[in-house]
Amino acid sequence: IDGMLRTEYQGCRYSLGYPACPDLEDRAKIAHLLRPERIGVELSEEYQLHPEQSTDALVLHHPEANYFNAR
Repeated sequence: IDGMLRTEYQGCRYSLGYPACPDLEDRAKIAHLLRPERIGVELSEEYQLHPEQSTDALVLHHPEANYFNAR
């Protein structure tokens, strides 16, 4: 398990709806800050991004960033 969670770069990418950030409602907070409608991306009532291939994530570039509190 340790090897599966270890990253070989300094930082991590956290996507909403996955175990590290399970609450999709947080996507509304990010959408409020970034205003994705400026580039044609909209947030549905179910907190899904449209068009379908749109994606978002929190990217942290820091030597101590890790997934699931793994060290």
